[in-house]
Amino acid sequence: MATNNNIDNFLSQYDEAVFKNALILREVLLKNLPDIIEQIDLSAKMIAYCYGQKYAELICVIIPSKKGLKLGFNRGVEIDDPDNLLEGTGKISRYVQIKSSEQIKSLSLKKLLANAITVYKQEQLKKMKQE
Repeated sequence: MATNNNIDNFLSQYDEAVFKNALILREVLLKNLPDIIEQIDLSAKMIAYCYGQKYAELICVIIPSKKGLKLGFNRGVEIDDPDNLLEGTGKISRYVQIKSSEQIKSLSLKKLLANAITVYKQEQLKKMKQE
């Protein structure tokens, strides 16, 4: 897992609002994704949250930028999103544009995280049945 110092150093290159919201988002992810592995990908400029080293085991990523903050979801097209938080037009991934700390702490975002875990677990069950 990435250390707090590594996360702070990585995020310090962004403005204060992005920095603060990214730290709040990180807390929410660590609290709502049991036993998740946190990794900083410096070349991609993101913080990844996964259950292994394969792309298929990736749940989501924090994507800070000069323009703001996004929470990207692997297999976002498969995630149940009743509150229509997800944006994007990619074949697989979707993202949530993070606008406030209230949004980060919202029940809607926590439900989306739970739904992302459900998609991941369903995919793992399919793989086990195929073996």
